[in-house]
Amino acid sequence: MINNLIKFFLYNRLVTFLLLVILIGWGLVTAPFDWQVNLPKDPVPVDAIPDIGENQQIVFTEWAGRSPQDIEDQITYPLTSTLLGLPGVKTIRSSSMFGASSIYIIFEDGIEFYWSRSRILEKLSALPQNLLPDGVQPSLGPDATALGQIFWYTIEGRDKDGNPVGGWDPQEIRSVQDYTVKYALSSAAGVSEVSSVGGFVKEYQIDIDPEAMKGFGVTLMEITKAVRESNRDIGAKTMEINQAEYLVRGLGYVKSLEDLENAVVKTVNNTPIRVKDVAFVSLGPASRRGALDKSGAEAVGGVVVARYGSNPMEVIQNVKEKIEKIAPGLPSKTLADGTESKLTIVPFYDRTQLIQETIGTLEEALTLEIIITVVVVIVMLMNLRASILISSLLPIAVLMCFIAMRYFGVDANIVALSGIAIAIGTMVDVGIVLTENVSRHLEMRKDQKLVDLIFEASKEVAPAIITAVMTTVVSFIPVFTLEAAEGKLFRPLAFTKTFALIASILVALLILPTLAYWFFGFRPKNKNFRIVLNAITVLVGSIALFNGQLLAAFVLIGIGICNLVQIYVPKTGAYLKHSTLIIALLAVNILLAEEWMPLGVQGGSFLNFIFVAIIIGFTLGIFSLFINVYPTLLNWTLNNRKLFLIIPSFIVLFGITIWLGFDKVFGFIPKAFGEETRTTKLYSKLNHSLPGIGKEFMPALDEGAFLLMPTSMPHAGIEQNKEVLKMLDMAVTAIPEIESVVGKFGRTESALDPAPISMYENVINYKSEYKTDENGRRLRFKVKDGEFLRDANGDLIPDKNGAYFRQWRDEIQSPDDIWQEIVKVTTLPGVTSAPKLQPIETRLVMLQTGMRAPMGIKVKGSDLATIEAFGLELEDILRQVPSVKAQAVFAERIVGKPYLLINLKRDNLARYGLSISQVQDYLQVAVGGMKLSSTVEGRERYPIRVRYPREFRDNPEALNNILIPIAGNRNIPLSEVAEIEYTRGPQMIKSEDTFLVGYVIFDKQPGQAEVQVVQDVQRLIDEKISTGELKLPAGISYEFAGSYQNQIRAEARLSIIIPIVLVVIFLILYFQFKSVPVSLMVFSGVAVAFGGGFLMLWLYGQDGFLNFNLFGTNLRDLFQIHPINLSVAVWVGFIALFGIATDDGVLMATYLGQSFRENQPNDNTQIREAVIEAGKKRVRPCLMTTATTLLALLPILTSTGRGSDVMVPMAIPSFGGMLIALITLFVVPVLYAFYKETQLKYQIKKNEIDQ
Repeated sequence: MINNLIKFFLYNRLVTFLLLVILIGWGLVTAPFDWQVNLPKDPVPVDAIPDIGENQQIVFTEWAGRSPQDIEDQITYPLTSTLLGLPGVKTIRSSSMFGASSIYIIFEDGIEFYWSRSRILEKLSALPQNLLPDGVQPSLGPDATALGQIFWYTIEGRDKDGNPVGGWDPQEIRSVQDYTVKYALSSAAGVSEVSSVGGFVKEYQIDIDPEAMKGFGVTLMEITKAVRESNRDIGAKTMEINQAEYLVRGLGYVKSLEDLENAVVKTVNNTPIRVKDVAFVSLGPASRRGALDKSGAEAVGGVVVARYGSNPMEVIQNVKEKIEKIAPGLPSKTLADGTESKLTIVPFYDRTQLIQETIGTLEEALTLEIIITVVVVIVMLMNLRASILISSLLPIAVLMCFIAMRYFGVDANIVALSGIAIAIGTMVDVGIVLTENVSRHLEMRKDQKLVDLIFEASKEVAPAIITAVMTTVVSFIPVFTLEAAEGKLFRPLAFTKTFALIASILVALLILPTLAYWFFGFRPKNKNFRIVLNAITVLVGSIALFNGQLLAAFVLIGIGICNLVQIYVPKTGAYLKHSTLIIALLAVNILLAEEWMPLGVQGGSFLNFIFVAIIIGFTLGIFSLFINVYPTLLNWTLNNRKLFLIIPSFIVLFGITIWLGFDKVFGFIPKAFGEETRTTKLYSKLNHSLPGIGKEFMPALDEGAFLLMPTSMPHAGIEQNKEVLKMLDMAVTAIPEIESVVGKFGRTESALDPAPISMYENVINYKSEYKTDENGRRLRFKVKDGEFLRDANGDLIPDKNGAYFRQWRDEIQSPDDIWQEIVKVTTLPGVTSAPKLQPIETRLVMLQTGMRAPMGIKVKGSDLATIEAFGLELEDILRQVPSVKAQAVFAERIVGKPYLLINLKRDNLARYGLSISQVQDYLQVAVGGMKLSSTVEGRERYPIRVRYPREFRDNPEALNNILIPIAGNRNIPLSEVAEIEYTRGPQMIKSEDTFLVGYVIFDKQPGQAEVQVVQDVQRLIDEKISTGELKLPAGISYEFAGSYQNQIRAEARLSIIIPIVLVVIFLILYFQFKSVPVSLMVFSGVAVAFGGGFLMLWLYGQDGFLNFNLFGTNLRDLFQIHPINLSVAVWVGFIALFGIATDDGVLMATYLGQSFRENQPNDNTQIREAVIEAGKKRVRPCLMTTATTLLALLPILTSTGRGSDVMVPMAIPSFGGMLIALITLFVVPVLYAFYKETQLKYQIKKNEIDQ
């Protein structure tokens, strides 16, 4: 069937051409990159990273003015216990804070998002009567995930040049936000919610005068009734006059302060007593539980939340289009100095930049890998046509991968697209094997018809190619089986790698043969035609030169002139034979140096070119030498089999020792020879040098922004928190590398944000190291005499031939250095330290664990004070762990909020004939104020609130003097019927599955592994408990939580699945070779590559590895060498490596089988000759694959762009494994020869016995 398909597409080249055009066009339509093509766009949804958050729904309930304890007892606990019975619920976390309850229902991963929402709505609609207090109505939060907050903005007064000029009250801006901007942005496609933050909500405030009330004999109930009745419209149906219908309205809504002031409370002796007689009416700010600050100035803004399943990039674009539409209509005013201040929407967190930079990093990596492929093939095959043919496979297969991603629902992000990047080795291998075989057949059978020759060559390697790629596809089954966060993170990668590999097979077998026919068959014989063709090439090159496209001009003019010289002066053919190759190679190297810039921009173009040329030249030179000496080396390994096999055996054993640790691998020695063996110098040194590789879930993605999340003490009020927030923002803004700082304390008007007023969130955007465009590509600017030139406005002048502009100080070399600067300036009294966090990372961590740190301990119990006390003990213990960052350890202060408890004396109430409810109503108005109604001002709504003046309620003594009316038109002070008690209570009550919980958060020291740190902490706590230094109170339990749990869960699953998959791969190999020994030989390459991958990980942790300078650049810095922990990303890199290593073994075994079938050796000498002959056939394509994979990984290993944090750990095992995989070029032939010699030996013995 495969052969028939190859034949059909090769002999029906028009069909192949049409298919190729359709695939390229379709791929460009669905590509996630911002390519400017004149085609309609239907791109793959794009985000920076996969949404690995839990399947979560939020039930949010407001009960204004109520304490956290009231909220917990009467709302949160009843709702939580009811919702626990929902199908598919994994856990329920909740928080009860002042005036609001937030319940987070975490469902199992298999539960559909909107199905879970419908189940919750059903449950809420069927709540038992009296389960919740009267008037309390729970609501379902927005249909969004943890990564939904994609766009934050402020609204600022700016002049026509965009400069901030202010001139607006926070209340004015908040009204514009609430009733103009919010609704407009909510209408953008894909937006789930727009919530407001900062500023003040305007409020009509009626401050009652107790003395005036007493004098006029007016009660509080009469005032509240009068206010309610003064704000009412009615509809009186219709009236028909002269056959015309009129709609009748009775207008009565409050439009001004005067309307309220003139409301009649009661009439005494025909004299009206108005509200203004017993109260003062004014406009003022409503109470708030949060504020926004921008660089030290109070701000107003909002946050846009994307709907679940929407394309974040598309949603942001829709929001920006809405902003453009409403911007001209936003209010403006003329300030006292004549400046016009217009309200302007200014983003301060826009995920577009991160997405574009992350995708740009992948785009650059894929581009560099294609360029490197061209270089390798040019040098190894000395054939420009073959290099273009092989390189053409990559872009076609990548475009096909985009098509599959679009219609299989796989989003484009840093992890998903990394699947394509790490598949490049296998994809190139497919093209190399087929093209090299075609080239070899062209050299051997020049007399055969070209189309038949290509068909024979393709048919010959097709089974091996399919088997090799299928083993790679199957090797990724473990990644498909990952669950929870790790599954959501890496399953897209498994899909994209599978799509890429399947696409590469289809392109290689169905399209490449036709392209080979065109590439190798186009050899014009007519001299005049060749002259015209090359003249046109020179002309096009001249046009390119005129347009400033120097590199293209160099290639076209150079190739055209060299060909013309050979046509007119045939004698020069011997000298210019490889001129085209040399020109192409130089051009590609220049392009690679410009795109890659391995030495950085400070190295300059020339040094980067030299560096690239040295690396590529050295690598390919070694490989070319290896090809020449390979037969000799292979012959030596065949003759010294046992000695040679020690080398791969040692590599495999050393790799396992690096992975597990010396003591785990060789722990049998002390057991056999006594425990004192562990104390010997040699054993101790080896155990210390090889402790095993640390474990973590994932390295953090550099988002280009920090989220500073310290907290204040629980007793801090609104004004103190506002002042501290201002100080934090101003301190961070003063750091030169910081672009903008916007801070928030408290919560936004959203169910997604349950933060108390003691929690700060400062979004800190720092400048990129070099000035970049929106896709993260560095920009060049004009330079003269070493200084950057600026225009009249002080802006840098763009110049494509200029220099890059560095925005960081010399001492700042990484984002970590910027974070340390932030830590220095944000150390303030009364403010806790904060772990290093980033916006997306924080949302995911808080959703997964409920904590604002990557690691922590959950202390559960039934008593908040006991939970806090035990947490403080743990805090002291954690600070003693060397691997824990002491300043980041923090136990929540749960019960530190000051409370004033007004205890009513029931006996005294009875004496005065008062009920509890009567007194509580007066207290509610006196202290918090009571919302009586809302004005209707067009589309705007503002509350009307009645309360006591501030001087009557701003201290306990004033509260004691609040007048309570009693019978006989008399009043008594509150102190007669109540006493005020000072106490401490919770600021926020958190629980999980109805159990109260407190958190002790901590962070690891730099260079430490998460799993190891948790184990260190657990060990010390267990030790303290066993010695009696730490006692676990009755009813208290604790458990560790953090992202490290994902790594442990992933390892447990992979430890089961990977062996099963290896068996499946073995069966695939067996069906190909029909031989258990041969299948095991191919497997040997996997083991050797495994050892090589761990060897490279170990070298990355050694201080002396590559610790030298080249052209003034330290190679450790260039390759970002530092200890690498064993994460899921590293395991994915190993799985990718297994596929490539298996490919080489499959193809080597295939050639060996063909060689033995052709030669039929009869003795050991002939067997070895047949092995050497097969090895010589396979060594070139194998080395081309290895060279391409190694060199293609170099740009990834040196990458510093967004997303490189995720790509580098995946690339290291593949690089190390492929570096060592050269040994498989000897291992498989040596084992194969041994197998055949053993077969021959037994056959001879059998023949002797038979005779």
